[in-house]
Amino acid sequence: MPVLEEGLTVLLIGFSSVFVFLCLLIFAMGIQAKIIAYLNKVFPVAEPQTAAPKALKVSDDAEIAIAIACATLKQNHG
Repeated sequence: MPVLEEGLTVLLIGFSSVFVFLCLLIFAMGIQAKIIAYLNKVFPVAEPQTAAPKALKVSDDAEIAIAIACATLKQNHG
């Protein structure tokens, strides 16, 4: 019976230490979120200026050639 009591003691100590650690972790993450939100207001991130991508024009012949190449590849390699 003493072994069972010792096992239960170790179990309770382990579970309680994990529970306390997870509570501290949740608390720390909440504080971190508030700090980061404040810093984002003070130092906003500049939006990158990007040019609009140019549309590629593909002729019907090129699309047909690609379809033929894919069909040939599938036929030859299963």
